[in-house]
Amino acid sequence: MLSVSNLSVQFGKRVLFDEVNVSFTQGNCYGIIGANGAGKSTFLRILSGQIDPTSGRVHLEPGKRMSILEQNHNAYDEYTVLESVVMGNKPLFKIKKEIDALYADYSDENADRIGELQVQFEEMNGWNADSDAAALLSNLGITEEFHYTLMGDLDSKLKVRVLLAQALFGNPDVLIMDEPTNDLDYETINWLENFLADYENTVIVVSHDRHFLDSVCTHIGDIDFGKMNLYSGNYTFWYESSQLAARQRAQQNKKSEEKAKELQEFIQRFSANVAKSKQATSRKKMLSKLKIEDIKPSSRRYPAIIFEREREAGDQILNIEKLSATTEESEILFQDVNINLAKGDKVAIISRDSRATTAFYEIINGNRKADSGSFQWGVTTNQSYLPADNASFFTEDINLVDWLRQWAKTEEEREEVNIRGFLGKMLFSGEEALKKCTVLSGGEKVRCMLSRMMLMRANVVMLDEPTNHLDLESITTFNNSLKNFKGTVLFTTHDHEFAETVANRVIELTPKGNIDRYLTFDEYMSDKNIKEQRNKMYTVPV
Repeated sequence: MLSVSNLSVQFGKRVLFDEVNVSFTQGNCYGIIGANGAGKSTFLRILSGQIDPTSGRVHLEPGKRMSILEQNHNAYDEYTVLESVVMGNKPLFKIKKEIDALYADYSDENADRIGELQVQFEEMNGWNADSDAAALLSNLGITEEFHYTLMGDLDSKLKVRVLLAQALFGNPDVLIMDEPTNDLDYETINWLENFLADYENTVIVVSHDRHFLDSVCTHIGDIDFGKMNLYSGNYTFWYESSQLAARQRAQQNKKSEEKAKELQEFIQRFSANVAKSKQATSRKKMLSKLKIEDIKPSSRRYPAIIFEREREAGDQILNIEKLSATTEESEILFQDVNINLAKGDKVAIISRDSRATTAFYEIINGNRKADSGSFQWGVTTNQSYLPADNASFFTEDINLVDWLRQWAKTEEEREEVNIRGFLGKMLFSGEEALKKCTVLSGGEKVRCMLSRMMLMRANVVMLDEPTNHLDLESITTFNNSLKNFKGTVLFTTHDHEFAETVANRVIELTPKGNIDRYLTFDEYMSDKNIKEQRNKMYTVPV
């Protein structure tokens, strides 16, 4: 359906892609992965015709329609929400506008043209366009009251959902999406996962959400060494198979029969755990044909995120009583929150309003005053905190060695060799450690903040959206580190896999108090009684 032939892309002396040949076929979902800077978004822009390659060509089967998730959130500000969605099918919308224009200036001369257009419009299911668009919007949490609102008057998070509905509208033959889960809540992401798992056309997606990639992808397109290799299976299968290949390459003395047996056992385990039953049969067929030479070690660099405690905390960690917070406009973020943390708790702090979770962390870290209530840390605790906004930490024009040295506690820790050791674990080695902290990318800043947290050796770790700006390699390592951490963790994240595999307790902050359960994240989100309780606790009387 869509193919790339001899594709090369070069910026100056830097070669991003070199003679890439790949085909995307109907009924499959392709997750495009690669290290930061590998060219994932550039590849999608080339597929969609937004930029041209240096050489090579992209071929879309004649008569097929491609749809792209719009990245410019202000592109449709002059249109209503419903119009913006229907514009996702450009041929249909063009016909609709021409019909409307001809009716506005109706005459006998244009009656025949109107008739021709109406036939085409009916063949494209145009008479149901508005109702189909409305249904999509409702599924994405955009209620009917907003359907005739101008896009320019919408909140930015609602705009993202409208643009997603636009991309999905009209059943495109090829659907291209770059980070579609950004700014979506868990319920909406779950709806999108189910929608795409049943989608019968071609999907090509870039995402840092591993749960999303695992739920929807039939193939992974790995960009590495300027090439793209397609692999059957989802992200976890690709990740673990690449790790297996790396181990087997390191074991030079291992017999080929033993390697083949290890691979077969690995494939059988994944075949038995295919997430979507609809994909299971075809996935098993793909995996059964896999050979050891088909999987390759990745060139990815994984940071060494290791949280160690200076000391073990006692039984009393944190006690919170009747804590409340509002916005400057007196809008309630949360109130009457009561929490008693115990040693070993790993708590997912969630809310439908991200301002509430951020306010909570800022209060218990002493950076903001609560409207009412109190909190008390246990005397044996020491805390480290990764805020959602870390800009205030990177205002001085100093290099990373001097930056990290600010949080060293002993003379030994202040020595450059030890500081460089912490930075090296986060992939700042050699000259990289002498970069000025004012010129760092978002991902580099988060990795610096993690170096700081490791240096602090806290027994309580707090994380507000820790995966923002990180690549898949860093997220995976970070996730594994927190699973192994022996201390207490409080964290808020939109990464489903992160929440499900780290948390043993979920606390939700609402305008009417908090919900507190010792459950995994999936258990919490799927519990019908909790869902009913949640809906009631977000309804605030006017």
